[in-house]
Amino acid sequence: MSTKYIFITGGVVSGLGKGITASSLGRLLKNRGYNVVNQKFDPYINVDPGTMSPYEHGEVFVTDDGAETDLDLGHYERFTDVNLNKNCSVTSGKIYQSVLNKERRGDYLGKTVQVIPHVTNEIKEKIYSFDGKADIVITEIGGTIGDIEGLAFIEAIRQVGLEKNPEDVLYVHVTLLPYISGSNELKSKPTQHSVKELQSFGIKPDILVCRSEVDIPEEIRGKLALFCNVRPENVIPNLTAENLYAVPLMLENQGLAKAVCRQLHLERVEPKNEEWEKLIDDIRNLNGEVNIALVGKYMQLQDSYLSVAESLRHGGFANGVKVNVGFIDSETITENTVGKVLKEYDGILVPGGFGNRGIDGKIAAIKYARENNIPFLGICLGMQMAVVEFCRNVLNIKDANSAEFSSTTENPVIHIMENQKDVTEKGGTMRLGAYPCTIKKDTLAYEIYGTESISERHRHRFEYNNDYKERLEKSGLICSGTSPDGTLVEIVEYRNHPFFIAGQFHPEFKSRPDRPAPLFRGLIKAAKENKK
Repeated sequence: MSTKYIFITGGVVSGLGKGITASSLGRLLKNRGYNVVNQKFDPYINVDPGTMSPYEHGEVFVTDDGAETDLDLGHYERFTDVNLNKNCSVTSGKIYQSVLNKERRGDYLGKTVQVIPHVTNEIKEKIYSFDGKADIVITEIGGTIGDIEGLAFIEAIRQVGLEKNPEDVLYVHVTLLPYISGSNELKSKPTQHSVKELQSFGIKPDILVCRSEVDIPEEIRGKLALFCNVRPENVIPNLTAENLYAVPLMLENQGLAKAVCRQLHLERVEPKNEEWEKLIDDIRNLNGEVNIALVGKYMQLQDSYLSVAESLRHGGFANGVKVNVGFIDSETITENTVGKVLKEYDGILVPGGFGNRGIDGKIAAIKYARENNIPFLGICLGMQMAVVEFCRNVLNIKDANSAEFSSTTENPVIHIMENQKDVTEKGGTMRLGAYPCTIKKDTLAYEIYGTESISERHRHRFEYNNDYKERLEKSGLICSGTSPDGTLVEIVEYRNHPFFIAGQFHPEFKSRPDRPAPLFRGLIKAAKENKK
């Protein structure tokens, strides 16, 4: 069959869950046997979110091929279990960078370079990159209809509707129905105006997904259908679900996937949702709880650690327990307060990050976990600080530090990679994407992964300094995972501890609700046992 294209836009306000809607639809269509790829267009001018503060845009998600992307790609991968690539995350900055590079090379043969057709053609090229490689491409347009920076994307997807057969293109508009408690009313007018705005750009939505806190009466659905020129059965309620992963089944029950199949003339209409239904049943029947302290420094926006928090919950699903994640600001932790702050937690996780703010609190938390036999997992910077803590407090190297934080320390136990020393630009210049790792047998890492060869995703510049390896291993902090040639340390673990392990990579980027990342599954298992 020819590739089908689904475009998801948003109206009224941002933050309605377009990403979860796109992810859920991807899962429902995959459960019908289709090869689905999700894609996100973000209107901001940054080339990618890699140089943006986590407070601006939440976490930076990394794909196997090293693209730094919007966090919605994490939702896409977790829901559809499809490994995405650099063409799945496109910004205005990336589009304009490509167009300007072509102009400088003379690719446009002296033509005046304009938004239409040159910018819109570049956007369509990204959409069509999956033509013939996927059955269905689901493309989410970031922002809200009417945003000036998103107009080129809206124009491009309008053109796709003309260039492809009518049965191969579908427009889904996600919008809000505000509830006025004083008069006990759902208001449809904002949605009507949003659809009118979308239609003014030449796009008629085929399906409305209406976000609401309360049930949507049939009369409101009928009114929306009439005023928005949409079939009544294509007005889909999107209510608040009991948990994130219940959304696909909720939208299934509301008829979203069947409406899509009908509009796109897809033959496989009936789903095979049994595995997902079992997952939701397992989540509903979790027995017991564990408390995990996530000790980081971007706590003003919890989306900064979205994949980490979700991966902890995945680990709970696998161990039959609910995971309560405590978001602890590392700047509130000192040597004197660490015991008081962390005493109620069954496990401790120190995630990645950049810059020296809050580092002392992270080191104090790691020391507390090591000395009190509390299950500990370190990720990226968390692994590097585990090495620093051990050097300072076990090897008595008091000035041990990372070269990222001190250029004068005589003991840079974490140092810059040689190929990074002369790098002046920040964006896209780290060790990014999937790298292989070889695990030693008879280690905790081998027990957790059950194999000698793994692949995990990275995002960092600084590395373990091998000059200290012999001393560290002799004192018990062993290197249980390295690059295949043995030059880069990927995993460290402390032998004299029930569960103390840290990885230079980001295992959270490959975790799935029905197939948790092994390190997270292991941490929750140890925390569950520690609770007894």
